[in-house]
Amino acid sequence: MNFCVSKPALQRLLLTAGLAVLTGCASVKMPAPAPSAANAEKLRAVKLVPSQMGSFKLAAGKPADMDTALSGLRGSSISASQGSFSGQLRDEIAAELSAAGLLDPKSRFVIEGQLTDSMVDAAISVGKARLAARIQVKRDGQTVFDKEIVAESTWESSFIGAVAIPAAINQYTALYKTLAGKLFDDADFRRALASPSP
Repeated sequence: MNFCVSKPALQRLLLTAGLAVLTGCASVKMPAPAPSAANAEKLRAVKLVPSQMGSFKLAAGKPADMDTALSGLRGSSISASQGSFSGQLRDEIAAELSAAGLLDPKSRFVIEGQLTDSMVDAAISVGKARLAARIQVKRDGQTVFDKEIVAESTWESSFIGAVAIPAAINQYTALYKTLAGKLFDDADFRRALASPSP
């Protein structure tokens, strides 16, 4: 049986194959965190006491490479600006608090975290990304807030790698601001850091 492929169709196949090769080895470093207007507005809307940032690390029992590598990008890779995704999240939360004047290295309140999930899938048809962390707030060493905060995203993903991979990277990196925003929205987090009444 003979199959006949038109010249335009063949050109499209070759172009797709070429793009797959070109994007297959792409390596992207996430930008250093910067405060967002949306999260600044959230923080200005509530009266919180300043806090300091404690350690952020990978949660116990999770595979070590979850904190430094992502699969699901069709052979491409993405790395955190300072080496670890847990550190990226710490820096994101710190940047937001600092911009709102709520970061104080001498505060009695300490925010800590453990990365519990970090994934992205630039699949054909539907892309998915997820970021989750267990966040604690401690006051004078005593835990006053302890909760897992989760940020997720799904989107229409392209068959073409040159389109799908950048979209997946953008969706994943946006989850850091989303997770920070969900933390700032959390009623228990706000209560833990509520400014005492005059």
